Amino acid sequence: MIEHELKITFCTAPLSEWEKPYQLLYEEAVAAASKAYAPYSHFQVGAAVLLANGEMVSASNQENAAYPSGLCAERVALFYAGAKYPEVAVTAIAIVAFSNGKIVEGISPCGGCRQVMLETEKRAGAPVKVFLCGSTSMLLINCASDLLPICFDGCDL
Repeated sequence: MIEHELKITFCTAPLSEWEKPYQLLYEEAVAAASKAYAPYSHFQVGAAVLLANGEMVSASNQENAAYPSGLCAERVALFYAGAKYPEVAVTAIAIVAFSNGKIVEGISPCGGCRQVMLETEKRAGAPVKVFLCGSTSMLLINCASDLLPICFDGCDL
C-alpha cells in the first residue's frame, strides 16, 4: 500500500482587505440569501457569481416539500449564469449562509454544488475562485477543483 497526500492552499482575510469586486460579490451573496425560500430548513443560502465580462448573477436556495426537488443557491446561480451568458466564463463565486438569523462561519458547498463548480471550470477552461463567506471575513480557494480533488468529470465518460 502506498500512502498519498492531497493538499490545497487557501487564503483568509477580513472583508475590507479584498478587492472591491469581491467585496461587492460578498454583498450580492448576502442580499441573495435574504431572498431564500427555506420554509423547512430555515437555512438561507445566497450565492453570487462574477463573470469575466464583469456581470454579477446572484441566487438563493429554493426548497420544496419534496426535498429532492429543491436546489442549492450555488447551482441556481451557476445554471442561470450559464443559461444567460453561455459564452462568458465564471471567474468567482461567493457563498454565504444564515441559520437562526446569523451568518454561518465558514460555510462550505455540498458535494453536488462542488461537482457543478468543477464542470463550470471545465466548461470555460479557466479556474473559478470560491469565496466561503463569514460575518467579517472570507476564505478564498483559488479554483473549484481544489474542493473536489479526486473527481468524476467528462474525461471519465
